[in-house]
Amino acid sequence: MPVVNIIVVLVVTGFGLWAINRFIPMARPVKTILNVVVVAVLCLWLLQTFGIIDNIKSIRVG
Repeated sequence: MPVVNIIVVLVVTGFGLWAINRFIPMARPVKTILNVVVVAVLCLWLLQTFGIIDNIKSIRVG
């Protein structure tokens, strides 16, 4: 995946998260959980994109 696409995804996700935090009224704990989930998913996606994690589909839960 080209670096430009990665940067675009990060910018769009950051802008979307900022807009949700700024303009949608939610309780503070809900916003915190949302932010943590989005950052965790982005970190996993970046690790998979750069090849540090081989394949997330092979991870089984349960």
